Amino acid sequence: MPRLLAILALMLATPAIAQSSAQPPSQSPAAQTPPTSETNPSATINVRSSLVVVPALVKTKSGQLVFTLKADDFIVKDDGIPQKLQLEEDTDSQPLALVIVVEVGGDGIHYLDEYGDLGPLLDAIVGNVPHRVALVDFDSEPELLHGFTSDSSKIITELNRIESGDNGAAVLDAMSFAVNLLRKQPPTYRRAILLISETLDQSSHIDLTEALHELSDTNTSIYALSFPSTKTQIKREAGKLSSQEPGPEHGCFSRDPNAPPHTTESRGEQDFDCIAELLPPLRLARMVEIATRNSLRKNVPETSARLSGGEYFSFKDPKSLRRDLFTISNDVPNRYVLTFRPESPHPGLHALSVELKDHPEFRIDARTEYWVDELPNTSPDTPPSK
Repeated sequence: MPRLLAILALMLATPAIAQSSAQPPSQSPAAQTPPTSETNPSATINVRSSLVVVPALVKTKSGQLVFTLKADDFIVKDDGIPQKLQLEEDTDSQPLALVIVVEVGGDGIHYLDEYGDLGPLLDAIVGNVPHRVALVDFDSEPELLHGFTSDSSKIITELNRIESGDNGAAVLDAMSFAVNLLRKQPPTYRRAILLISETLDQSSHIDLTEALHELSDTNTSIYALSFPSTKTQIKREAGKLSSQEPGPEHGCFSRDPNAPPHTTESRGEQDFDCIAELLPPLRLARMVEIATRNSLRKNVPETSARLSGGEYFSFKDPKSLRRDLFTISNDVPNRYVLTFRPESPHPGLHALSVELKDHPEFRIDARTEYWVDELPNTSPDTPPSK
């Protein structure tokens, strides 16, 4: 069991739930379903009429985008159970709401000058679609520097005069703050967060379960860039997670000793698929929930990106930051958007796996989880008398 949890923590490898529910006119107020996503973007998924949206980014092993796939080329499993898929068309033309979240406290103090590099690439990231961009900075508390605007120059001005904060790095609080800003945007807008921070959370008030709920129960794609932290805890935690032990030869967990280093992510996906074959659905979902909470303790930006189906990069200098931002600008509009309707989903976290049929030459990044809230209990507190 410890090995399975370690594998799950490593495997957390786009936008997320779009909820919709039809309300028949004849329903009484007590029996009404939750509001639809058209009126309440933060509404949680409804058992009888849910639509789970799973954007997926497909690239060749050399990093080139792949545009030619159809719905039949994908396999999506919800808690290990294959789903009937549809592929949405022309999603890249939808408007975009983007929140840029930058750390100005903790180790972020040393990277303030590099945030100006965001400016020249901001227009490329939002693309040629209607858009709204907001800017949030954070140290021990998140702060809205500029509300949503379609004028990118205003955001660039704020980035260029950003100031250092205290020693805090409340990454999870900042992510929760940004998610809730996006919930208020029109449901017709795609939603995204661009996060630049260190890997470890320091001083957030939100607990891990609540953070996991918020990050999983949203249609927001998270693109995260992290910088090295000076905290020695990172080395200790990384040692706990690292495992190069191969599985049995020719088995599900087997490793190719000649595989190049950059295939680590695909190995994590391999481990996930193996575990999905071994565990029953509810057990799998529970283990993924535990592993994800543990992963949030180790690396908030990476885990957040994996949860949402976004992308994660680790940069070391201005050159690598610009390179990663350029990659993000290409990837934001070029995702496949897969949808399915699960049958009677259980409350809580659901584990998603996405793979390709007959295309071992491609690699895929997609959403790994979604959340279903408990439905209100409409039954009487006590059984009726006989």
